[in-house]
Amino acid sequence: MKTALYSGSFDPVTFGHVDVIRRAARLFDRLVVAMGVHHAKKALFSAEERVAMLRAVVDPIAADTGTPIEIVTFDGLVVDAARAAGAVAIVRGLRNTTDFDYEAQMAGMNGALAPEIDTVFLGASAEVRHVASSLVRQIAALGGDISAFVPPHVAEKLRAQYMR
Repeated sequence: MKTALYSGSFDPVTFGHVDVIRRAARLFDRLVVAMGVHHAKKALFSAEERVAMLRAVVDPIAADTGTPIEIVTFDGLVVDAARAAGAVAIVRGLRNTTDFDYEAQMAGMNGALAPEIDTVFLGASAEVRHVASSLVRQIAALGGDISAFVPPHVAEKLRAQYMR
């Protein structure tokens, strides 16, 4: 059974993340979605809220693809989370060349730390290539329509968060 790990902060989960999760679930026998919980980083949503938003996204994908998808949190190195999950690969989504430059460097570092774990790059689908969590948060904070960028349950959470 080939397991892959897909990591991120998922603050919030976007249609770009959904695209990568769906495609990775078709490629691997098991997918672990690892949400980074870094105490030095201030997230908009709590870890519990982000896990709940992810759960609502991954459960239908797991049912559609027949691939088990697990959600875990981690606060250390991605390679350590990948090892703990029994992953043979770390999946990374690429939107553009800027992402590629950064992710290629990270893949090199991860490869040096864990040569037994490969990095697999998935180019973003054209429909979601422009979507970034940071931009979604900015649009939501300014009262803009984010429905094209995030699932409906996430849009509701964002609207509620910024109405506080």
